[in-house]
Amino acid sequence: MALVDCAPLMRVNWTDPVTGRNGYLVVHSLVSGLATGGTRMRAGCTMSEVEDLARGMARKAAVFDLPVGGAKGGIDCDPKDPQARGVLARFVEAMRPWIDTHWVTAEDLGVPQHLIDEVFEEAGLQQSYHAAIRRAPDADHALRRVRAGLNSPVPGGLLLGDVVGGYGVAQCCLGVVQARAWEEQRTTVAVQGVGTMGGGAAWYLHEAGLKVVAVADAAGTLHHPDGLDVPALLELRDRFGEIDRSGLPADVQELPREAVLEADVDLLIPAAVSYAITERRAPRVAARTVVEAANTPVTPEAERLLADRGIPVVPDFVANSGAVAWAWWLLLGRVDADPVLSFSVLREEMLAKIPPLLARWDAEGTTPRTAALELAELRTEQNRAAEAEGKLAVSIP
Repeated sequence: MALVDCAPLMRVNWTDPVTGRNGYLVVHSLVSGLATGGTRMRAGCTMSEVEDLARGMARKAAVFDLPVGGAKGGIDCDPKDPQARGVLARFVEAMRPWIDTHWVTAEDLGVPQHLIDEVFEEAGLQQSYHAAIRRAPDADHALRRVRAGLNSPVPGGLLLGDVVGGYGVAQCCLGVVQARAWEEQRTTVAVQGVGTMGGGAAWYLHEAGLKVVAVADAAGTLHHPDGLDVPALLELRDRFGEIDRSGLPADVQELPREAVLEADVDLLIPAAVSYAITERRAPRVAARTVVEAANTPVTPEAERLLADRGIPVVPDFVANSGAVAWAWWLLLGRVDADPVLSFSVLREEMLAKIPPLLARWDAEGTTPRTAALELAELRTEQNRAAEAEGKLAVSIP
């Protein structure tokens, strides 16, 4: 029987008493009484979507050997709606029994970390990692460490907590480059989405010398065959992650939004929304490798079609796990507020995981998803055995 892909432990449906908006919490699994997973907000969010994401969180925790299960929160509301903040605050209050003791949540689509932390602080819960922090012998000390890590400045004027997920995706891509023995300066990249994950990945790949030739936001795709000036484009983003076209250089080509998914590149990074690459769109994907930075951006049917064409997909629960892995390393004291240490640990972990997945793809035709799931299953089995023997416990210093 599958352990990591079993049915969820619990599903909660919630209706906001003020606006009638719906919210969902899915706890897929608990390890040492804890589950981890962000809270997203988007118009059209569904229970099935949140359930898929909670399962993905369990996979991420297992692949990175984190002593925690998987969960996810979701709210069916446009984050640009003036009432969105109030809906989020009431959702947090309604989920408080789980938030207080079991569910460690964080940012996700439509909900930046600073916003969810503000809501938690107003509710008297201090910070969104509350359920783990409260287990520390000195909770105030642990809270200060977490806040220092999240708010540590990094080159480019951003904060470590905001960029670490994108940095992890970039290191995943560099793992592909390393495994394929590609020259970094000749490797081309297309990125769908320029928010926290996509923007961060594009930034660090550009910094590493790769040619980011296409990026897309909600307004469309921007393309330059010789590579875009990624830092300059990111400076043009508004608070909703859209690039102001009035500041674009004249030689940047503006294309339809979906053109990014059909770019002829070495690496395609869907980092925007779930289910972006469907069975209908898969035949038009021209990339040599797809790296899932968003959660479930490639449908199972589309992934099978891509595999048939020799295009491997590095799954989201490996590629975009940098943020959750780093958050738990921060909670457990493996990293601190020093960005150099955080980047070093994440780079080492990611570069160690990618080449074996591609080696099995090359040698056996085993997809990276299947290989990573086998690893997640093994580690879940080991954790459950250790927990049953009383040898697994979360210790927050």
